[in-house]
Amino acid sequence: MSQPATAKNPLTEKINQLSPADLQKAVQVFREQLHAAETAYLNSCVHCGLCAESCHFYLSSGEIQALPAYKLNLVTSVFKKYFSFMGRNASFLNGARELEAGMVGEWLDSLFGRCSLCGRCALNCTIGINVTHLIRCARAALTAIGVVPAGLQSTITAAVATGNNMGISREDWLETVQWLSEELQREVQDANASLPLDVKGANVLYALNPREVKFFPLSLLATAKIFYAAGESWTFSSDFYDVTNYGLYSGDDATAGLISGRLVDEMERLGAKILVLGECGHGFNANRWEAPEWLQKKYSFEVLSILQLIKKYILQNKISLDPALNLIPVTLHDPCNLVRLGGICEEQRFILKRAVSDFKEMTPNREKNYCCSGGGGQLAMTEFAARRLQAGGLKAKQITASGAKIVVAPCHNCIDQLSELNREYKLGVEVKTVSETVANALVLKKENREKL
Repeated sequence: MSQPATAKNPLTEKINQLSPADLQKAVQVFREQLHAAETAYLNSCVHCGLCAESCHFYLSSGEIQALPAYKLNLVTSVFKKYFSFMGRNASFLNGARELEAGMVGEWLDSLFGRCSLCGRCALNCTIGINVTHLIRCARAALTAIGVVPAGLQSTITAAVATGNNMGISREDWLETVQWLSEELQREVQDANASLPLDVKGANVLYALNPREVKFFPLSLLATAKIFYAAGESWTFSSDFYDVTNYGLYSGDDATAGLISGRLVDEMERLGAKILVLGECGHGFNANRWEAPEWLQKKYSFEVLSILQLIKKYILQNKISLDPALNLIPVTLHDPCNLVRLGGICEEQRFILKRAVSDFKEMTPNREKNYCCSGGGGQLAMTEFAARRLQAGGLKAKQITASGAKIVVAPCHNCIDQLSELNREYKLGVEVKTVSETVANALVLKKENREKL
């Protein structure tokens, strides 16, 4: 069996310097994360091996450390050591292992470095073990003692310190909004069109991925054009607009709650009715499903994915689409946090079938689709980049097999990863968001044209 690749990891020195008190703290945090269901999971694996066929990391590498069952066993063995009679008194009989420096290194290598928390193994587990959640519990223990990949932690730190994970200044954000407002006015030929800021009482508060501000501003323009065509009452926040939450990936519930709580505070400050989450898989999962648990607070407002809202616009005849404006064959990538873990599965298909002329499904698709390998914090963890690109090879094969020339992905983490896969595997495709695809198919209605 190969040893965990921690020799070149910048955290190796830190791991070797961990004190007994540090390790005790990690065990304590790990235990605090576990409730009745999780402890039952830790004693339920029947070692059938079927999860092997679910994991893109294992299928692409064949390495035992990438097996979901192997990763689960790393977590289970520590639980047994500290919280079972046999583990405390005769650990050699039940495979219990102490959480010492070597084991911390293995956890880091397999639980951070060979997992994107995509949930496909849990979906296919014969007895329903939530492997994803158990790995996150173990990540939380490592994060509590500072053993978290630097890139992932710096992304979280930036979000806490500046209000967004890219560290974009308020001045730059406001300038971008102003510039995009001018672009929207030119595109729709309406001097009154705008990207509104801090409008109180708006129907929609829109939260976005700050990567759009810095690298993909035209995707923001596309969403604004859709709102304009629908006659929506909407607004951005000038301070807290970040839909992402990398605390979901590190397992740091307190920080994750702080980040999501800012959007909740903005909803209450502005008095908006619906929090609409932009095209970000983990942002949807974090803010729609996990945040109420982190905050121990029931939302007083509705939360929707932008995909759900666009579908409503189509059904309510608020926007009109001409698929003839999108003739190039299109396929759809299913973001894990949005589809498998978030429940948004058919909305994007409903939209694309009305926005493009030639829609081609990947195989497999929907909740059974393979992860692109960009989630789970992988894009931020540069030390594991080679594995990420290798594991993404399965997605590259899916794209090629579809025959499509445009890959639509309703998630900017996925867009970044798919763009890298496009270069790495020379796929020759274009990668776009759903909103960009819809905006390209928009036909302004009579009431819009009357403004021209």
